[in-house]
Amino acid sequence: MHKMDWELYLLPFEQAVEEIKVKIKNIRNEFRKRKEHSPIEFAVGRVKSIPSIYNKANRLQFPIDENICWEIRDIAGIRVICQFIDDIPAVVEMIRKRGDMRVYLEKDYVSKPKESGYRGYHLAVEYPIMMADGQVTIPVEIQIRTLGMNFWATIEHSLNYKYEGIIPSNIRQRLFEAAKASYKLDSEMNNIRDEIKEAQAEFTKKEVPMESLLSLVELDLDVDAELMDGGQNERNETKHDDH
Repeated sequence: MHKMDWELYLLPFEQAVEEIKVKIKNIRNEFRKRKEHSPIEFAVGRVKSIPSIYNKANRLQFPIDENICWEIRDIAGIRVICQFIDDIPAVVEMIRKRGDMRVYLEKDYVSKPKESGYRGYHLAVEYPIMMADGQVTIPVEIQIRTLGMNFWATIEHSLNYKYEGIIPSNIRQRLFEAAKASYKLDSEMNNIRDEIKEAQAEFTKKEVPMESLLSLVELDLDVDAELMDGGQNERNETKHDDH
């Protein structure tokens, strides 16, 4: 097997992540322009690092070659964050209907969480990218979570990193209980989502104009500068008195 040129190999994945992030943000903005509730709160993306690719390939015993992306599938990863549980199927359906990507695998960890307590909805999609030599199709994983699910998953990921994948049983149990509590909160918020949407819409109408916000920021900066100058003058006076 020839040596992998990772910089070149990962280029279409980097392009895919940037393109899909823009497209998802445009969907969110379209809902907001219509003054409608957006099922998409925000979207982030990343390309898996080379050490992470090697670690996962070695753990799953996959050979490192040009086909590794179809074995690991999440070298390019997009995460879509929603406010409510009911927003998740809405986002899933929007992705299924898109003509610029094809869903070929779905995993529902929302209704059927992992043993750890993790919840989220995963879509593996084929995404075509135009490169200098023509079109290439690559896999991209899209994870859809609520804010609560994402917070829990981020903490679990950090603990997995700290304990190198072997989280102590007492902490793992507490994490599991936290996952249940988080889902209960998500469920309660989902039950009153209509009231929350109405409140958010009213709040948006009453938001302070951008010009006023900028004036407040400038005023705060002026005050901070005066405080810093005053503090500096006091320090200078103190040094002078000491001498």
